[in-house]
Amino acid sequence: MSALEIHQLHKSFGSTHVLKDVNISIASGEFLILVGPSGCGKSTLMNAIAGLEPITSGEIRIGGEDVTWRTPAERDIAMVFQSYALYPSMTVRGNIAFGLEMRKMPKAEREAAVQRVADLLQISHLLDRKPSQLSGGQRQRVAMGRALAREPQIYLFDEPLSNLDAKLRVEMRTEIKKLHQRLGTTIVYVTHDQIEAMTLADRIAVMRDGQVQQLGTPDEIYNDPINMFVAGFMGSPAMNFVEAVLEGGRGNYALRISTPEQQDLVLPWPAERDTDVLASRVGQKMMLGLRPEHLSEAGGHSGAGTGMAAVIGVVEPTGADVLINLPLGEGEVTARVGPDCRARPGERLELQVDMRRAVLFDPQSEVRLA
Repeated sequence: MSALEIHQLHKSFGSTHVLKDVNISIASGEFLILVGPSGCGKSTLMNAIAGLEPITSGEIRIGGEDVTWRTPAERDIAMVFQSYALYPSMTVRGNIAFGLEMRKMPKAEREAAVQRVADLLQISHLLDRKPSQLSGGQRQRVAMGRALAREPQIYLFDEPLSNLDAKLRVEMRTEIKKLHQRLGTTIVYVTHDQIEAMTLADRIAVMRDGQVQQLGTPDEIYNDPINMFVAGFMGSPAMNFVEAVLEGGRGNYALRISTPEQQDLVLPWPAERDTDVLASRVGQKMMLGLRPEHLSEAGGHSGAGTGMAAVIGVVEPTGADVLINLPLGEGEVTARVGPDCRARPGERLELQVDMRRAVLFDPQSEVRLA
C-alpha cells in the first residue's frame, strides 16, 4: 500500500472554480473519507486522484511519485463505483478476473487471485452466476472483489453503498471496516453520509464549496469542529446553535440566553476552558453550540450540568434513546435523553446542560472561538 499526497490542487470548469487549494496527506494503510453536501467537490476530487479528471493546477503523489499527469492506467489504483459497473454477459468469476486478464496475468495466477478474493468476500458460491442473478449487496461485493484482485497501491470508493437499502448499508459498512482492518489497505472513500464517515474513517476531510474545511480523526471532527459548518454537518441529529451574550470575566464567564416567555437562562462557562479571545468578546453575541447529548434529563445517570426547564414540542422515540424538540432562546433545540423518558408534548421537562463539552462560535465568521 502507498501514501497519498495532494498539494495545492485546483480544478476549474471554465469560469467555475470547483476545487480550491486542496491539501491532503494520508499515510500508507490509512482510511480517508471525503464527506460533504452534494456539489461540494468530493467526487471531482476523487476523479482527479484517479486521473479521470485532469486538474487545473497542483500536484498528486502516490507512493512518493508524482502522478499528476499520468493516465488512470499508469497510477496503479482501483475504483469501486456507486453503480457496480459489472459486465452483464460475464459471470462473477469473469468480472473479477477481467482486469487481471487485461494485464496479461497468467491463467493460474488469475484463478488463484479470483479464489482468494471470493473467499475473502464470501462469494465463492456465486462465481458461476451472472450479475442479473445477484442481489444488490452481492453485486457490490463482486465490484469490491474486482478491485481487490488487482492489489493496487490505493483503492478509491465512490459512494459504493448509496444504492443499497438501509439494513444492507449497515451490513456492507461493517464488511468494508473488517476488510480494511484485515488487509491494511490505503483507501479514499467518498460519501455524503456522515454516519458512514464517522464509523469507517481513520481520518475525515469535510468539504464545502470545493475547499477542505477540516481534516482530522472522527473524534476531532465531532468534538472539536473548526467552524459552524463542520459542527452542524457532522452528527445526527445536528448540533444545536443558540444565540447568547457573553458576560462576566476570566474564571467567571457565562452565556446569557434571552427567552421571550420566561426569565433569561444563564449558563456558566467552564473556567478551565477560558481562552484569551473571550476577554475581548464580553458583552457581544456568540453562537453557543450544544450537541443533543449535551442536553440530558435532570436526575439522569450523568447528574452533571446546569439546570434548565422548557415545554416539550415534539417527542421522537428511536429505540436506543428519545429525541425531544423544545424551545430555547429564539429558536428550538433537540435533546437526546434516555429511552425510559416518559415526557409528552406540552409537558414541562427539567434538563441538565453539560457546558463542559459546549463550543462557542463567532456568529459572523462562524469560526470556532472556544
